[in-house]
Amino acid sequence: MKKNIFLFGFTIIIAAGCAGHRTFTSGNTKMRLVWSDEFNYKGLPDTAKWGYDLGDGCPNNCYWGNNELQYYHANRSENARVENGLLVIEARKEKAGSMEYTSARMVSKHKGDWTYGRIAVRAKLPKGRGVWPAIWMLPTDWSYGGWPESGEIDIMEFVGYMPDSIFGSLHTKAFNHVQGTQITKGIYSNTVSSDFHEYSIEWNADKIDFYFDGRKYHTFYNPKEDWEKWPFDRNFHLILNIAVGGNWGGKMGVDPAIWPQQMQIDYVRVFE
Repeated sequence: MKKNIFLFGFTIIIAAGCAGHRTFTSGNTKMRLVWSDEFNYKGLPDTAKWGYDLGDGCPNNCYWGNNELQYYHANRSENARVENGLLVIEARKEKAGSMEYTSARMVSKHKGDWTYGRIAVRAKLPKGRGVWPAIWMLPTDWSYGGWPESGEIDIMEFVGYMPDSIFGSLHTKAFNHVQGTQITKGIYSNTVSSDFHEYSIEWNADKIDFYFDGRKYHTFYNPKEDWEKWPFDRNFHLILNIAVGGNWGGKMGVDPAIWPQQMQIDYVRVFE
């Protein structure tokens, strides 16, 4: 039995009972599911699909390059676990190393890496001043050089002091936040921390489209000039994390009374 779900002009065709048969149709393009985690289990996240970035990023990328305040743990249920059909990433106020907060930064690197496709994550975001959750992608092989030369795709970023806005952004050598030239756009919603929403991109050789619940709100077209403006022709992997504070997340300070905070994720689906 198939279920057709109509969402802002798209049709998602789901074959019941078998995740491998799911397809997604956008316009005249039909895509098939090539990688997913539905979190229909309990315990630590599936190690066949997820790894972790660890610690405070030092010495090579101290405090993750953004003066963040969290220490990332691996294989620790307090910071990342699956329960009730959801992945829970939890940031906590507790000391680890030199940091005063702990969290998790889950990565699909070498377990899920893609060039082009549709990447969709349904999630409910944490709230409060100082949270900085993200659903994003980095290059797997850094073919064009270190950040930002090889690119970054931010499917969703959110900072707690702007509780009604989420952002989709791209970073390259030519366009990045260090220079103030990043390609970014926000969309308004006052329910991102109370309800689940789907955050997704559709990425091909010509453009990257950003969607919120199936509604396209941002497009970056390939200028077809050089890799400095478009490094998005190589494999990228997915990252799910909650940062604490930092240059953007902590711009208005960090409320010490709000912790712990969670990002809950219903599914991750990749179509090609």
